[in-house]
Amino acid sequence: MKAALALLAIYIGTFLVAIQGASQNPVEAAQGAAQTAAVKAIDPVKEADIRALMELIGARDLVEDGVTSSSEQYREKLLATVPNSEQGQAFVNAFVASYEKKFDADEVTEQMVGVYNKHYSEDEIKGLLQFYGSPLGQKVAAEMPKISREIQAVSRTASAKAAKESLQEVKELHPEVGQAARLGIGQRRGQQRGADTATAQASPADAPKP
Repeated sequence: MKAALALLAIYIGTFLVAIQGASQNPVEAAQGAAQTAAVKAIDPVKEADIRALMELIGARDLVEDGVTSSSEQYREKLLATVPNSEQGQAFVNAFVASYEKKFDADEVTEQMVGVYNKHYSEDEIKGLLQFYGSPLGQKVAAEMPKISREIQAVSRTASAKAAKESLQEVKELHPEVGQAARLGIGQRRGQQRGADTATAQASPADAPKP
């Protein structure tokens, strides 16, 4: 049980670092710099064990997986706000490409050494090394990213359903205020419907006969 809880903490921490790395405010940036500097102060033996642990659990792969997940989240948010056109799609694609290029996975992975040093003793690191060196530990490390993606998909579906039902409920309670309210992709679809309506209204076929 202790090993499982430690695994969960490591994975969640890794994922959150990856997701938040692209949107650091000045305080978070300062904390990241402090963590990078703290790596230099770690006992060399413990540092070597931490790096071995990170290798076993595929820490850098987890960071990159987090970048991919956050890219898709940003993509969905942007698609809800730009025109539903080739130009809009190109804009979003350009953002995602730039974001993934600018995200420094190596820097995040390096900062993780300081994070692990802060939260785990040398004996605990050695215990995690022993666990992840076992067949079960290797399977856990391999399956956890897949499990996380599936959980995220289920969570997004449940979130979208709850949001849709909640918006409908509030609209019924406050019809004078919320009829034009939209959520996420609904805005984009609404914009497209509006554009389609405008196009239809301007169509020569619908124009008044002279």
